[in-house]
Amino acid sequence: MADREELLVGEFPFVPKQERAQQKRNALLESGHSLFFSKGYEQTTAKEIAAHAGVATGTFYRYFSDKRQLLMALLEDKLDKLLPPEPTWLSCDPEALLASLLKAHNNRLQEVGLRRVLPELLPKDPELAEVLSAARRKIHGRILSGLKHASDSGLTWKDLDLDTVTWSIMVLAENGPEKGQQSGKQADFHELAKVMCRLVFPPDVLEQLRSKESGPAE
Repeated sequence: MADREELLVGEFPFVPKQERAQQKRNALLESGHSLFFSKGYEQTTAKEIAAHAGVATGTFYRYFSDKRQLLMALLEDKLDKLLPPEPTWLSCDPEALLASLLKAHNNRLQEVGLRRVLPELLPKDPELAEVLSAARRKIHGRILSGLKHASDSGLTWKDLDLDTVTWSIMVLAENGPEKGQQSGKQADFHELAKVMCRLVFPPDVLEQLRSKESGPAE
């Protein structure tokens, strides 16, 4: 008989209406979040999550069929925080605005604290991988739409493949800060923003946009 930890049940467990039951479920969610972040997904069991939350293992299975469903509940309202930001290319200073967006995105990732779990789980969970891929495709579409608008306004390099540039921007946004940490350097969001903007705008266009912000010299 398969271990219950390996079973994946189709329907999502019920969300209780009673306040006391909601408190127990929330305690399990917080416990799972903490253990997934500190130990990793594979090394965490439902029994440990229940013990960390101060409830019996049977209580865990009252609200979640397995630890995967608990993880899905944690991710349910946090997908937007895990995905790269959508730049605004037609602002007066796209570099500065993009740098602030990247910094805010990194802060959200730190707050969510689940980024470590996903690379561990995605190769083994096609359903979760597709959920994230679908969300990434939506972000890609919105970034691409913004780039097309900038291109139609005559602001971008003339020979750009906008689809390729869009994916490149997403990769930089998703992996840039992590690569900085691996090299022992603090993430420089202004440098990341500069690289992204150089992919999109000729230098003279960036200067024109900045001059609009500062206005005519007196």
